Amino acid sequence: MDKKTALITGASGDIGAAIAKRYGEEGYNVMVHYHSNEDKAKNVVDAVNQAGGKAEKIKGNIASFDEAKYIVDTTIGTFGRIDILVNNSGVTKDTLMLRMKEDDFDKIINVNLKGSWNMIKHVTRSMFKQKSGRIINISSVVGLIGNPGQANYVASKAGINGLTKSLAKEYGAKNITVNAIAPGFIETKMTEQLDESIKDAYQQQIPLGRFGSPKDVASAATFLASDDAAYISGQIISVNGGMI
Repeated sequence: MDKKTALITGASGDIGAAIAKRYGEEGYNVMVHYHSNEDKAKNVVDAVNQAGGKAEKIKGNIASFDEAKYIVDTTIGTFGRIDILVNNSGVTKDTLMLRMKEDDFDKIINVNLKGSWNMIKHVTRSMFKQKSGRIINISSVVGLIGNPGQANYVASKAGINGLTKSLAKEYGAKNITVNAIAPGFIETKMTEQLDESIKDAYQQQIPLGRFGSPKDVASAATFLASDDAAYISGQIISVNGGMI
């Protein structure tokens, strides 16, 4: 109960799993949230426990206000508190605006942006009461520069950036920092499916000459959760190899 407790949404994905493992190495309690892939969530729980932390898993749809509350309440019931919230859950539905359906837009906004709002809304009372907390939102480089064929996804990530900056101003008086990490091109199972010509084109835009890994994002999330980042709030930390 005296350890830091982190709640990570979408922790069964590549980036979420990397963050969870790093937090395990720091000795944190970690609630591994997932939406559908229970087997991957179990693997992440095992990885956190093996790394030195203590983990449990929980299933839920963060786009639902009530289910988001259940996730938060269960985490507090299990570990006693929430010190760190990482809003990592995200989905894509890429297509050009001309072909984009209303549902293509609504789903992305509901999960990526509204889902993050839901989670923050429900941890607020607990963090205010304990007068401490770290909220880390996973955004994207495209939320800063835009990207054709991703108007819905870009809008959701740009919204997260604005949410981050606004809440940093609201929550600072309660000793709660709110920051976002904007990853660039990160090697995940999702990006593995892209055509090689597309990946080559992206790589040429990166001064470091390589794609990032989930561990690179996890390092930033570990820093923002640490005491060393106590005076950093309202920032969008770009992890993109110098791409922008």
